Amino acid sequence: MNFVSICGATAVLLLAAVQPALAQDDQKPRRTRIALGGQLVPSYPGSDDLSFRPLVDVARARGTDLFQFEAPDESFGFPLIRFQQLTIGPALNFEGSRAAGDVGVDLPKVGFTVEPGVFLQYDLSESVRLRSELRKGLGGHEGWVGNVGADFVARRGDDWLLSAGPRVTFADETYNSAYFSVAPDSASGLPAFSAGGGVQSVGATLGYVQQITKRWGVYSYAKYDRLVGDAADSPVVRIIGSPDQISGGLGLTYTFGAAGS
Repeated sequence: MNFVSICGATAVLLLAAVQPALAQDDQKPRRTRIALGGQLVPSYPGSDDLSFRPLVDVARARGTDLFQFEAPDESFGFPLIRFQQLTIGPALNFEGSRAAGDVGVDLPKVGFTVEPGVFLQYDLSESVRLRSELRKGLGGHEGWVGNVGADFVARRGDDWLLSAGPRVTFADETYNSAYFSVAPDSASGLPAFSAGGGVQSVGATLGYVQQITKRWGVYSYAKYDRLVGDAADSPVVRIIGSPDQISGGLGLTYTFGAAGS
């Protein structure tokens, strides 16, 4: 498990631990569902190679309430403000480092990035959810990045849940320049290129959770993003990488707590 994966897993477990404190007025016993497995993700933004990462997901519910839907590609977070169908809270994501050896040519290193931010979520109905995130890079790319998406959800209680929906990712010039620009004096052999901000990618995410027994189940997802704009035009992508960004994961879930004990 690398540093990025350890940070991600730690954040999930810490957020799961603090949520009871956010609802101390509710005395219902809680159920917890933990998913552990593996996933393949692009080695860095614009890469045509995939890297293995651990998959960790934690869901909690009170009493016999259903586990709340969470898209497999959303950042770690928890609700702070709820007003009818609107939810607002902090978001936290991590972006791994990119070294020259990862790309195969002499490009500047982009360090490990912590991306704190905020999410805004709106439930149009039980089956349709809208969500947006805005995050700022600390270290690494140092830029702003945001996501907007919708999810269409079908479920039969906690027995199974299927979700699918479109995604759009935005990034500012600082973010895109870190990954996609090539300086005129670069020793990489690539043509010079200056990447600006704007829409970075469009795509879709599919998720599926299936309960097999009272305790055990399966967690899975697949995601596709197509780089567009300056990200797609960059020689880092056109010559070395790929505009097609594919990821997916599979894990086992274990449920424990009041209703499953």
